[in-house]
Amino acid sequence: METAMQAQLVSAAQQLEQQLDDEISRLDRLGTDDLEKIRRDRIAEMKRMKEKRHQWHANGHGEYTEIPEEKDFFEVPKKSENVVCHFYRDDFFRCKIVDKHLAILAKKHMETKFVKINAEKCPFLTQRLKIKVLPTIALVKDAKTKDYIVGFGDLGNNDEFPTDLLEWRIAQAGVIDYSGDLLTPPDAGARKSHVTQKKKTIRGRADDSDTDSD
Repeated sequence: METAMQAQLVSAAQQLEQQLDDEISRLDRLGTDDLEKIRRDRIAEMKRMKEKRHQWHANGHGEYTEIPEEKDFFEVPKKSENVVCHFYRDDFFRCKIVDKHLAILAKKHMETKFVKINAEKCPFLTQRLKIKVLPTIALVKDAKTKDYIVGFGDLGNNDEFPTDLLEWRIAQAGVIDYSGDLLTPPDAGARKSHVTQKKKTIRGRADDSDTDSD
């Protein structure tokens, strides 16, 4: 058994070395025209990203803001591909905890619009999205609600959870650019069960909910 494992490790190392050698050979074969094309493509990509950031800034990305009225909610996903929306109540302590973390993440993830809305002021929306527990965070992508974070159950049921744990949980829905390990939460002790579970909505449904107005 040990010999077989060692053989597998040697084989994997040899494959990796071959891949590196192939990549080095490819780069060595690049001519002036190839390098110029790479440079042009890189510049074009940088220009596209700069334009995107300008558009995100114009749409209020980078700040955690409040949606004043229920009807305004439906305009947000029309302008922003990725939306994190916190349904809250003023007198709920845990909602204030969520506010603190989302304000930090809004500045970190310019690619996503972070907003909140008072659940008591949007009865139609809370009924449509079946929001019954506060705080609830709706994770919206391409105008469809992909997932919900309801209460602190996904965050270790602990008021002192770190911001990066919430960031990891939000990343499960693909609404932020996340460079960490999606399978392993930053606080593994608080989320052991999630490592082996298939990603699903908090109510156990894999279906999307369209947030566009009918």
